[in-house]
Amino acid sequence: MLTDTFNRTIEYLRLSVTDRCDLRCTYCLPEGFKDFEEPEHWLSFEEIERVVGAFTRLGVKHVRLTGGEPLLRARLPELAQRLKGLPGLHELSLSTNATQLDKHAAALMQAGVTRINVSLDSLQAERIAQIAGRDVLPKILAGLHAGKKVGFDPIKINMVVMPGINEDEIDAMVAFCITHGFTLRMIETMPMGETGRNAQHLDLQPVKARLREQFGLVEGFFSGSGPARYLQTPDGKFNLGFITPISQHFCETCNRVRLSVDGTLYLCLGQDEKVELRPLLRSGASDQDLADIIQHAMTIKPERHEFREQPAKLVRFMSTTGG
Repeated sequence: MLTDTFNRTIEYLRLSVTDRCDLRCTYCLPEGFKDFEEPEHWLSFEEIERVVGAFTRLGVKHVRLTGGEPLLRARLPELAQRLKGLPGLHELSLSTNATQLDKHAAALMQAGVTRINVSLDSLQAERIAQIAGRDVLPKILAGLHAGKKVGFDPIKINMVVMPGINEDEIDAMVAFCITHGFTLRMIETMPMGETGRNAQHLDLQPVKARLREQFGLVEGFFSGSGPARYLQTPDGKFNLGFITPISQHFCETCNRVRLSVDGTLYLCLGQDEKVELRPLLRSGASDQDLADIIQHAMTIKPERHEFREQPAKLVRFMSTTGG
């Protein structure tokens, strides 16, 4: 079992398989950004399997494939199948923008991925083009349809809510998710990199109170390893989550670490503490060496982020860290 110095059990690894993305969402990557990691620095499938195997032997139960956009990594279902076979791994999930999902949904399900999170900030094509830099709403909706058809359950919709951009679509997104049986999670923007700091932040606490009253929602519990706090309809058929790193942080229950595509283990999304695993992997390290460095990393995991107190602290983008 992995525990940090604040007695938090770490059982969730967010694994970035690429820092590339086919979109340029305004709160994530700036238009024209090209400073991506060189492919020779990417961890190979064999290296990823070794690292994830070390984590599962230490008690990590849930791995989420992220990016960038993870479906841009060639042969991703093959990697998913390899990871799913690791002893101790209970759940393998995927975060995606869904522009490529219609082509890969069946193969991912067959490989062992059971849960997906899909980024969808608007139901208006023109607005998606404004936010993401491309007119991709039809492709996202096709990906959602394909995911539902092959049986992913649950399918969670991640909506980054921004004042003056898409906050007027909150009710429409709730209705959309109720109609299609999706779980909706609303997210406050985080000041990661220049783009994150430039994005307007909306406090979701008043939104939560309004929706609770409007839809008769009650406190709910939804299985999963992430940080969302949930409300639900009394019949339990619709779940609404809130990820609020600014207005109500969730650091005291943090159970996760992130591994970037180049083998950097980030101990906190909002801090700089990290451990480089790639040099270790490529210098003949044993499995015990890996286990030792991972356990040491837990001793430097920070207590909390400082997004509110020091919003200009982080210069790295979300895609560099891994979503």
